[in-house]
Amino acid sequence: MAAILEIPEVRQRLSRLSVEQYHRLDELNEDGRRTELIRGLVIEKMSKSPLHRLIASRLYKIFLERLPPGFTVWKEEPLTFADSEPEPDISVVKGVELDFASVHPSTAELIIEVAVSSPTLDRENASLYAEAGVKEYWIILASEEKVEVYQQPSAGQYRQKKYAVKSDVLECSSFPGLHVRLSDLFARA
Repeated sequence: MAAILEIPEVRQRLSRLSVEQYHRLDELNEDGRRTELIRGLVIEKMSKSPLHRLIASRLYKIFLERLPPGFTVWKEEPLTFADSEPEPDISVVKGVELDFASVHPSTAELIIEVAVSSPTLDRENASLYAEAGVKEYWIILASEEKVEVYQQPSAGQYRQKKYAVKSDVLECSSFPGLHVRLSDLFARA
């Protein structure tokens, strides 16, 4: 947990509350800002740039249209882990919407974060997702037009990390045949 406090972007957005207090909060903190719980720390969510919104919306539509039955895609919705309630940009979970009417998902097949200004925090969260058994984690480095892909979670870490660039077609390992053409994802014209 101490490593996350070394990230300057996190220290600037830190609100100190216990886990119990976090669960009693409204959706917004006392300053009217949205938060998420990471490793027992309440962190204010960053505002989203137009590029962030564009990439996240494209990804959500791709998965919404192409997921096989029995899976659900969520955009900026909580997942509940042992000491955290992150709200990733995109999460793909096993189950249908009604399976989560009274509880947040506790793991995912795939989590995607769009990193325009916070790749350090998104990289730090890889261990959080690996501990929760998330099978695959993508960090979309929007400005660089590349993707960091983390796979094979084991003992709180991902055993495999690879990169994909704009000219690649990225396939989600949890859904063979579900491809994301990165040139389409990063297209700005």
